[in-house]
Amino acid sequence: MTHIHAETVEEVKEEASARMEKSVQDLSRAMASIRTGRASIALLDSIRADYYGTPTPVSQMATLATPTPTTITIQPWDASQIAAIERAIRISDLGINPANDGKLIRLVIPPLTQQRRKKLVRSLHSVVEQHRVAVRNIRREANLAVRQLEKAKEISKDDSKRGLAAIQKITDSFIKRLNVAGQAKEREILEIR
Repeated sequence: MTHIHAETVEEVKEEASARMEKSVQDLSRAMASIRTGRASIALLDSIRADYYGTPTPVSQMATLATPTPTTITIQPWDASQIAAIERAIRISDLGINPANDGKLIRLVIPPLTQQRRKKLVRSLHSVVEQHRVAVRNIRREANLAVRQLEKAKEISKDDSKRGLAAIQKITDSFIKRLNVAGQAKEREILEIR
């Protein structure tokens, strides 16, 4: 666990805010890999294929494209790696069966069943909650840093109270951003095309 080291309340707020922003960005990346029934290259971000003994992201082994709203194509730069990429996709938790024509792998994104949508929404809620917890942990560390400044007599009790209130306000705004992003993704998952 990293602690916030700062000499003023303003520095504590800036560092906490920067770390909370990273949490929001991380949530965006995590949500990009959650299927919505629409083809997205981001679905392949977490998939790594064995490239001569090294697990390598598929995006670093092939050209990825979405020629239609429900299809992703993967064209390996090294044709001998097509089987490794196909195997990595099959064993992933994507639930998509790759079609290989020897030069190109096609992933047809099937429409989501209602049961699968509900499962994805539960998974999304879990991911959003993990990020809310991360933001609250950053708040706790920032509060601790402010209290340490007060204890070291570097700031007054009033400055400490104002700092804690400001940190809470920052935390609330980031929690709201996480919630809004999660709700938008949930609507996208539940939308039936």
